[in-house]
Amino acid sequence: MQSRNRTCVLLIESNASDAERIWAALTGVEDSPYHLDCTHSLDEGIAFLRQMDHAIDIVMVDLASVKDASADPIGQIISASPHARVLVVGEDESYAPEAISKGAHEFLARSQIHTYWLPRAIRYLAQQREHDLIMQAQQKALHDEKARANVALNSIGDAILTTDLAGNIIYMNHAAEILVGCARENALGQPLSDVFKIINRNTRVIATNPALYAIEKNSPVGLESDVILVRADGSELSIEKAATPIHDSEGAVTGAIVVFHDVSESRTLAVKMTHLAQHDFLTGLPNRMLLTERLSQAIGLAYRNISQVALLFIDVDYFKHINDSLGHAVGDELLKSVAARLVSCVRATDTVCRQGGDEFVILLTEIERPQDAAVTAEKLFNAFSEPHYIGVHELHVSLSMGISVYPADGENADVLMQNADAAMYHAKLLGRNNFQFFKTEMNTRAVQRAFIEASLRRAIKRQEFELHYQPKVDIASGTIIGAEALIRWNDPQQGVIQPLDFLGIAEECGLIVAIGGWVLREVCSQLRAWLKEGYAIFPVSINVSAAELKHKYFLSGINQVLQETGLPPYYLELEFTETILMRDAELSISVLESLKDIGVQLSIDDFGTGYSSLSYLQRFPVDTLKIDKSFMRDLTNDSDNATIVSAIIAMGRNLKQRVLAEGVETAEQLAFLRTHRCNEAQGNYLSMPLPADQFAKIMTSNMLPVLSVRQRTDSL
Repeated sequence: MQSRNRTCVLLIESNASDAERIWAALTGVEDSPYHLDCTHSLDEGIAFLRQMDHAIDIVMVDLASVKDASADPIGQIISASPHARVLVVGEDESYAPEAISKGAHEFLARSQIHTYWLPRAIRYLAQQREHDLIMQAQQKALHDEKARANVALNSIGDAILTTDLAGNIIYMNHAAEILVGCARENALGQPLSDVFKIINRNTRVIATNPALYAIEKNSPVGLESDVILVRADGSELSIEKAATPIHDSEGAVTGAIVVFHDVSESRTLAVKMTHLAQHDFLTGLPNRMLLTERLSQAIGLAYRNISQVALLFIDVDYFKHINDSLGHAVGDELLKSVAARLVSCVRATDTVCRQGGDEFVILLTEIERPQDAAVTAEKLFNAFSEPHYIGVHELHVSLSMGISVYPADGENADVLMQNADAAMYHAKLLGRNNFQFFKTEMNTRAVQRAFIEASLRRAIKRQEFELHYQPKVDIASGTIIGAEALIRWNDPQQGVIQPLDFLGIAEECGLIVAIGGWVLREVCSQLRAWLKEGYAIFPVSINVSAAELKHKYFLSGINQVLQETGLPPYYLELEFTETILMRDAELSISVLESLKDIGVQLSIDDFGTGYSSLSYLQRFPVDTLKIDKSFMRDLTNDSDNATIVSAIIAMGRNLKQRVLAEGVETAEQLAFLRTHRCNEAQGNYLSMPLPADQFAKIMTSNMLPVLSVRQRTDSL
């Protein structure tokens, strides 16, 4: 057997003398390349072959050993050992053609077996058998390699098609069958363009056959992602494809291989991701990124068409209050309702964008004049005069709106956006619920506002604030019964800045809570220090903003400061404006009651300017009503103001609440208040707000000179 480096020969010979001679001829030499087995009949030989399976390389059969004339010895041998070479020995050469036709590989006449022809014939057959074994091994290796390649090609996710030089399919893996929707047996031999039908995604035109292109150019064709595969059933898939030529060992092109895969899901995902990146998650509106892109396109179109573009920058008035008082769930639903209403008021060609928070921007494209933007703004205000119904809540919201127009207010997206924002801020300064067109001077205010905001953040860190104290006096006795703490900002560059110039900005940019916390701690610390120094102190009031009232740590923060400073709660008075309390009256009542439990004094500031009802006023557990200073102006000359002031004094008396008039500037005003039995007064006529050290001096006398000698406290 060849694997043992010796050729295995089976001799079927009934003549013992001939068998010995053959044995001697083949194995009688040293290191003979042959291993010889011998049987004496055909039946024995066939049985031996079946037992040895593929171990025999050559079978030498003497036809004289076949006793059955009807037997087919050659056929039986081949059947028993298909891989063996068959050498037939006959009486003479006349039988040779028949033997060869029946499958014998060689024939020898009996007279030749005792000559050199036998070793020569055996050697020839052994070489043939060795060649067969080599070819079988190569074919098996090739088959195994093809099998492994086929497994690999069917295992990978990519679809693969191979063509010949004419572009006809000669191979298709399983993934390709699935994607094109055609079985391999139906595709093989077909032109690639008949099975692999592709069109351009945008033009819907039949795309170039990638295999033929790669063959023609003799170079790879890179990945293309703008291709649609039209499947056998007519359905379509988004694919990416590439092709490369196939070369033989001489380097000649013999065909091409096309690799492609389905990108439908990834393309759909990419579209979704792009949508999410360009749209607001809550409202579904375009976001700032998409607005900027569309605004730039609109500007380019307006430039070519000599038209105009308008930006409406919108802020939902007092949204933060609704969000804080009713919760984020209600706030989110309100924003969605606002978004839907905004969209309903504009053209399909316009864009409504959610800028963030409660800010929206509307892009009006190709308008003829700025008045077109004003018409849209009026339409919006009319639409928002109707309430929004969110669950059980009926919510009324208004808009503050700034408008900038291309090209008058800017020639690029950033400038137009900045100027519309500045105009919106100006609308808020004018009382909200209005719209303003951009004017150049607004930018100066916007820059100044940004500067103040940055400076405020620095001031909080560096504690650049100072408190002044304005006395409150009992009108009947003339004694000081309290004071209001008023903040001043000692800016190192601008000097002293009054609260009206920065508190509004602090509230808008979210710094008011930090500033309010500083004021609370400073007042409590100062009062406690005066107590230790032996001064007879009295309650000092501080103003509370809407943001502080709604803050979740408002009550605990006050408790903590009182405990840390050791100040008795009675000496702390908190002032709330009527408007702030009425934004959520029930919540306000709950907070005020908790404050009364702590033991602090409470007052309603700017009373008469809000819209509180008598029923709520009776439920607010406050100690003092402060008449707004606006009613004190022209008090002695304006009968309406006099009537309002006297009515508030009477109301406070009936509610058993003290009434304080602030903004007292003249002796006549003070006399009016005394005549109508107002309890307390505060104003520059009595005393300007004083730094802590100067205020400490007047605490010792407990009397303001103006009430005794009718001269201003400024002379102290």
